[in-house]
Amino acid sequence: MTARGAAGRCPSSTWLGPRLLLVCLLVSRSIAKDVSEHCSHMIGNGHLQVLQQLIDSQMETSCQIAFEFVDQEQLDDHVCYLKKAFFLVKEIIEDTMRFKDNTPNANATERLQELSLRLKSCFTMNYEEQNKACVRTFHETPLQLLEKIKNVFNETKILLEKDWNIFSKNCNNSFAKCSSPGHEKLPRGSSDPQISGFVFHLLVPGIILVLLAVGGLLFYRWKRRSQSHRESPTLDSSVGRPEGSPLTQDEDRQVELPV
Repeated sequence: MTARGAAGRCPSSTWLGPRLLLVCLLVSRSIAKDVSEHCSHMIGNGHLQVLQQLIDSQMETSCQIAFEFVDQEQLDDHVCYLKKAFFLVKEIIEDTMRFKDNTPNANATERLQELSLRLKSCFTMNYEEQNKACVRTFHETPLQLLEKIKNVFNETKILLEKDWNIFSKNCNNSFAKCSSPGHEKLPRGSSDPQISGFVFHLLVPGIILVLLAVGGLLFYRWKRRSQSHRESPTLDSSVGRPEGSPLTQDEDRQVELPV
């Protein structure tokens, strides 16, 4: 068999490798392009309007709820802040935002849940995103919580439109700079409920003891004053004795005896 004949009988798998590689490159490029276009236009104005409708439908109240959110004072990197906030917002929408079934607010929440699931492909998950670094417990009204969520979606939308791959940034170094988690951030003008309870339990017994002491002192003074009033007539009778009494006459006789 000649060399040419041998070459002519080479299996087709000899040329299959380069062709598969070329096809994979083209497919991956098209997928990347689709993902970029997908992430850039993932959040629409309709989603922001849904959030605004949720905000407008909330009743104004001073009642507060507790939820975990990013402490922006500790995390100054804006991209890392939004990256951390996205996963927390996803948990809040799934676990905290509860409305009656088949209501406009419940339907809006389901739509936001679907958006969060789709957006997850636009974020790269690092290990630090899963822990509680840079996270604090906030005590705010439902209205304030919804405003936070809307701001996160709005700012995420702006950054994705500029660079669809911006949230692939590794933020582990930024998260490592945050202080240890577990601290609570309370709204201005409020106090820690544990401290308030401790002060209450400490202050009330003290006030009771002071009142008892004052009451005992007043009762003691009243008792002494009543006893002094009872003893004063006997003293007055001995001091203010009339001149014609036998005792005074005897004393006069003793004085008038001749020498």
